[in-house]
Amino acid sequence: MTVSVLDLGDDENRFSPDWLQRVHSFLDGVEGALVTTGGGKFYSNGLDLEWLTAHGDQAAGYVAEVQELFARVLTLPVPTIAAINGHAFGAGAMLAMAHDFRVMRDDRGYFCFPEADINIPFTPGMAALIQGKLTPSAAIASMTTGRRFGGLEAAEIGLVDEVAGEGEVVKVARERAEALVGKDRGTLGAIKATMFAPAVAALRAG
Repeated sequence: MTVSVLDLGDDENRFSPDWLQRVHSFLDGVEGALVTTGGGKFYSNGLDLEWLTAHGDQAAGYVAEVQELFARVLTLPVPTIAAINGHAFGAGAMLAMAHDFRVMRDDRGYFCFPEADINIPFTPGMAALIQGKLTPSAAIASMTTGRRFGGLEAAEIGLVDEVAGEGEVVKVARERAEALVGKDRGTLGAIKATMFAPAVAALRAG
């Protein structure tokens, strides 16, 4: 079995409806393990606020689609690792959080939940996702402050598991993924579904 590497794109990698569909289509073919990364200075800047502003009448459906992606990655029946090559903000950071593990560049890029500073409260599903992965103190430090964490700071409080130098992030993530390939999909999927049942239920509640 192989490690599938999903390149999220080389711009801000915001979650446009087309982008979401492309990611889902890619996930359909993943078998061994999954590594996601960006191609530029962003991992992902999250919600496509420009599209959302222009399609306000579709906001509820759009958020539900985003949360479905989080739920799917959270329970994907293969090992998943986010190789955070640059900035991960808002829903982009949540996508990284939905993976089993996170490797972040140590010298550039920020991991940030800016919601407290941009006046957008977390949905119950988004809060449950983040809190399902972090210690209470790390959740408070990241969710209530809008603080931008560099790679080393993010690793210090547990937002990410490991840091790597420029050009090494994907390599390190791939090596970690390769070491985990071979787990039974049914068993691993069931374990994740049980571990994260509250977060998945909240994400799919709308």
